[in-house]
Amino acid sequence: MTRTFDRFSSPTMAGARFVAQRGLLKPLVWSLVRVEITGVENIEGHDGPFIAVANHSSHLDAPLIIGALPQKRARYLAAGAAADYFFEVWWRKWLTVLFFNAFAIERSSERKRAGSSRSLLGRGIPILIFPEGGRTREGVLTRFKPGAAALSILTSAPCLPIALVGASSAMPRGKSWPNQGRPPVTVVFGELMYRLDSETSEAFSTRLADTVRQLHETVQPMPSATPKGTQ
Repeated sequence: MTRTFDRFSSPTMAGARFVAQRGLLKPLVWSLVRVEITGVENIEGHDGPFIAVANHSSHLDAPLIIGALPQKRARYLAAGAAADYFFEVWWRKWLTVLFFNAFAIERSSERKRAGSSRSLLGRGIPILIFPEGGRTREGVLTRFKPGAAALSILTSAPCLPIALVGASSAMPRGKSWPNQGRPPVTVVFGELMYRLDSETSEAFSTRLADTVRQLHETVQPMPSATPKGTQ
């Protein structure tokens, strides 16, 4: 019986992604910004699928999360990417799939690809979702849409709250490259979260957003690096 190829769980694709992520992307990003990681122990002992849930304000966000996760947890992680941007041009789709094991998320009301994230979790693939729906301005957290919370309730997969601090300042919206001087960024992993008894997806989503805000508040500002040639 011939097995159907699944790019999300393929060991061959995972090997190519390892080279792309750990051999190319992470060294590049880590050379451009100073990264501090806390709370990684909260995910190291979890073996099943999970839903990584983070604030979103910069194109650095997904590379930072993937690079900060232990390799065992990042190996098959699939990142949700906007279908109307990342999947409309062939070369952009190819790069997004290679580096992020990406699956398409519809930002319109058509929902032509609805169900893909649930299917991935059902096959044991962890996923990354930015519940704000798009990059926010100036790093200000906005309301979380309830999709990630609803997925957690439907699949029993826990949510992993993640706070990204400083990414917006390091590479704001509208910029195609991080600012000079290796600006500081912090990736904070919280404890895995499950639905409380009888909690609605809206209530769970609000609790996730509140947790990410609390994780933000645990981060002390890192001093900016002094660019070479300055006093």
